[in-house]
Formats: sequence, structure tokens, C-alpha cells
Amino acid sequence: MDAFNKFIKTTIVGGLIFLIPVILLVLVLKHALGFAAKVAKPIAERFPISEIGGAAVVTLLAIAILIAVAFLAGLVSRTSAGRRVAQWFEDSLLGGMPQYRMMKSVAEGLAQVESSEDLLPVLVSGDDGWQIAYQLEELQDGWIAVFLPQAPTPMSGNILYVSSDRVRPLHIGIAEAMKVVKRMGLGSATALKGVSLTPPPGV
Repeated sequence: MDAFNKFIKTTIVGGLIFLIPVILLVLVLKHALGFAAKVAKPIAERFPISEIGGAAVVTLLAIAILIAVAFLAGLVSRTSAGRRVAQWFEDSLLGGMPQYRMMKSVAEGLAQVESSEDLLPVLVSGDDGWQIAYQLEELQDGWIAVFLPQAPTPMSGNILYVSSDRVRPLHIGIAEAMKVVKRMGLGSATALKGVSLTPPPGV
């Protein structure tokens, strides 16, 4: 019963951690799309048709404007001047907003994990069995730093330091491991194929 209650609580917390940034992002995009629609409206009025494939031309133009602005902002952010401006905004305006810090940390963490070739999906032995984790790096004296994701949010979890004999590599990539976590374990048969689940010595 305690394990079930823990599962319910951690799942709800993980869901909230996942939903809060998504809701904030939707609200920001909604306001941005409304502003872009005002800019796109004069352009859309010049088109001979008002809809394309059932979608209003003004809406399609507004989306195109947002994508173009995001692309240009991405180019600017790669320059030293862009990085200084972004840092100034974070330090003076956005740094005190916990919502912004949460969205930024989640986005950065997700980008780093999905693009990193150094992270290795592994199984980590615990008291009750095995758990999917991401191996971060090898430490001294046979210890390994791993990140234990909390289903169903692959970027929410804890850092753990374990001995190397409790870690077994998986023959899948980070994206596949994260997919298993998102799906609450569905797909484990494929992800764990060929991996021995025999407990390590001393467990």
C-alpha cells in the first residue's frame, strides 16, 4: 500500500512538473500569436483568398511570422552581443521569476540530454530491482554518477552515485530510454533485450 501511495504521489508531482512549463509556454505562444496576427492581418487582406486548406490565411501568416522571428532570434542569440542582451534580461527582469527559471532549466536539460553522445542509458540495481538511469560520468574508485528519471517525466529525477557493479549498460540510445520513461515502462521488453536482470553479487 505504501508503494502504491508513493507511486501515486510521485506520478502526480511529476505530472505537475511536466504541465507547468507546458501551460506557461502555451500562454506565451497564445499572446505571441495574437500579436503576430495583428501584424499579419494587413498582409492577409492582400491575398485573393481568405483560407488555405481550411485554415485562415491570417493565422498561417501569423505562425510563419513567429517561426521567422524565432529563427532570427536564434541567430542573434549565437552572437556575443545577443548573449549579453539575453544575460541582461535574465539578470534584471526574468531572473527573479521561478516560472522562467523552471522553463529554462527544463529546456536546457532536455536539449543537453537529447543531443549528448556522452550519456549512456543504463540499468541501476536497487533494493527492489532495477531502474533505468542515464550514466553521467565515471568517478574515482569504481563509482559512477547516474541520473534516475522519475516516470513519466524523463527530465525529473535524482542524481545518484553508485558502485560500478550495480550498473549495467543498455543497448539503446538516450531517446529510446526517455521514451520508455515517458510511457511508464511500456517498451521495456525491447529496451532490455539481451540485458541480464540477475541481481549483482551481494544484493
